[in-house]
Amino acid sequence: MSVSVGVVGFSGYSGVEAVGILGRHPQCEPVLLEHRADVDGLKLLRKASVRRAPASANSVAAEGLRAVLLCTAPEVSMELAPKFLAAGAVVVDLSGAFRLRTPALYKAWYKEEHTAADLLASAVYGLPEFYRNSVRGARLISNPGCYPTAANLALRPLLAAGLIDRKAGVICDAKSGVSGAGRKATLKNSFCEVTENFSAYSFFNHRHVPEVLMNSGLEEAEFSFTAQLIPIDRGILETIYFRAWKPVTAAEIMDVYSAQYADEPFIRLYQAGSVPDLHAVAHTNFCDIGVVADPATGRCIVVSAIDNLVKGAAGQAIQNLNLALGFDETAGLS
Repeated sequence: MSVSVGVVGFSGYSGVEAVGILGRHPQCEPVLLEHRADVDGLKLLRKASVRRAPASANSVAAEGLRAVLLCTAPEVSMELAPKFLAAGAVVVDLSGAFRLRTPALYKAWYKEEHTAADLLASAVYGLPEFYRNSVRGARLISNPGCYPTAANLALRPLLAAGLIDRKAGVICDAKSGVSGAGRKATLKNSFCEVTENFSAYSFFNHRHVPEVLMNSGLEEAEFSFTAQLIPIDRGILETIYFRAWKPVTAAEIMDVYSAQYADEPFIRLYQAGSVPDLHAVAHTNFCDIGVVADPATGRCIVVSAIDNLVKGAAGQAIQNLNLALGFDETAGLS
């Protein structure tokens, strides 16, 4: 028997992706929860038969919703999450509203006051490869940002193994397709500005940086992150540079990843010396990781690639939803 899952923000890029995945999920049925008028929503979805209802607490009972995905801006998530939780639904939030630990940290990086601070302590950070047991049975799951997903999956095992010389610093050069900025039209994301172009932005203050620090164990002074916009529709490729504290080969680094991710359904590791590209992960929930290394100098490079709308957003949200509701973790995603 299928369970009903509400989607707020269904006309945005991640919302459309989420509805598409739920539409082929063997145990879930999407319900479009309308928070604001958007005549283009159904055009994007091309699913006029999908049920629709108001984005209200009453819809949880009226539509029999087991869970709600919030594919919304942080301020909307802070408004709606308490209502859906109080009505008995599991909430998976795709915004940054509940990713950080304190209201002060949220204000420092998002430049806004947090209006649902009482929920921060109970929110589970939904990176299943590290927090699977916490996600199982959770009521409020904060879906990770796209950049931190690729970065933490690449960095955390190596830091835990003590391979990285932290005093030398870690550099993350992160490239993203335009859909990562959302569907709302802006001059910066318009066709004429993006095509034939390549630009960097948010130096030192990208709001995803604290997620990397919080989950990798790095200090801010040890981590240099630069986000860059490339003229493609989807995908994130991060080239991460560090120095090993002792001579190490790419094969030895891959052994660390193999030990960490041997049983992970959505991590794919490349042969030592080979690295992924964006074509390999497009429209999938995989994170692909490859390594090159120069033992003579200690220089190492890890390339981590994901689809920002799937493993970086909607796909990971469904992965978390599956865990929270007791379904097979890969349902709808493989």
